[in-house]
Amino acid sequence: MKAVGYQKSLPIGHAQSLLDITQDKPKPAGHDLLVQISAISVNPVDTKVRMRAEAADGHYHVLGWDAAGTIVEKGADCSLFEIGDEVFYAGALNRPGTNSEFHLVDERIVGKKPQSISNAEAAALPLTSITAWEVLFDRLDIEQSPAKTGSAILIIGGAGGVGSIAIQLAKALTGLTVVATASRPETKAWVQSLGADHVIDHSTSLVAQWQELGIAAPDYVFSTTQTDKHYDDMAELIAPQGRIALIDDPDLIDIRKLKRKSVSIHWELMFTRSLFSTPDMIEQHHLLTKVAELVDKKLVRTTLAEHFGKINATNVKRAHSLLESGKSKGKIVLEGF
Repeated sequence: MKAVGYQKSLPIGHAQSLLDITQDKPKPAGHDLLVQISAISVNPVDTKVRMRAEAADGHYHVLGWDAAGTIVEKGADCSLFEIGDEVFYAGALNRPGTNSEFHLVDERIVGKKPQSISNAEAAALPLTSITAWEVLFDRLDIEQSPAKTGSAILIIGGAGGVGSIAIQLAKALTGLTVVATASRPETKAWVQSLGADHVIDHSTSLVAQWQELGIAAPDYVFSTTQTDKHYDDMAELIAPQGRIALIDDPDLIDIRKLKRKSVSIHWELMFTRSLFSTPDMIEQHHLLTKVAELVDKKLVRTTLAEHFGKINATNVKRAHSLLESGKSKGKIVLEGF
């Protein structure tokens, strides 16, 4: 089968950074589904892993987590799906990735693809949807009650893949006032189109801009990027007994600054359940099912922003380059081999 892989961690401009390769088609067992990949999307985690994890001698490391495709075989212990079902999912960090024609994935982290959108549109959703859902409803423990109003959430990095979904989930499932950050005209327009009630610029003081909004301090802050840059503002802005969640890897933050307000801080990695095979791993199947329902009800839309064509090394390199530039919005998708 065709795939895109690499052996050494190299800058994306290097000729060997990503290569078109051929591998054996895998065979499912246990809870594994064998999925024929229709479309993938590329995430910041792809670029980070590429630069941190090299393949063993003589082997290739295949990246990619987000995918949409069709089940062609399944293991003996599978019970959630049938052969021929169209699915979407975000895979597992400790298994070969989705940048391949066929891919093995545990059915407990897979959902049926939304019926109302294409494979490319569906491939943009899983990783960011799982991350945003787990932050909002598992880590921050926000009540899913659109009728309950009066609180606010600040989403830092609202135009990124995770921020783009977090805005929509917060608007669809809670009564929170959603304030998101963006710094360029095109990303501000993107965030507004997703339903943010207010947009502020993360290239300058968040505190001063929040005060200008004239609304109560946020009970929740969700930082998707540059947490170390915004941490002092976050600590000053957050309401007493509020909650902060982050998904990036800041160099150093001083959690003592949160003590006076009794603020809790939560880290989110959507791969935790699959990495440790936690007893509640199937919750990712359930939440993807709910996301698909929201999409089909037109309450959440795909965050596909760029379609880079076929799945091959040249186009995957383009996607990595754009992500590394820090100038992307939404999700970058590739489709077909």
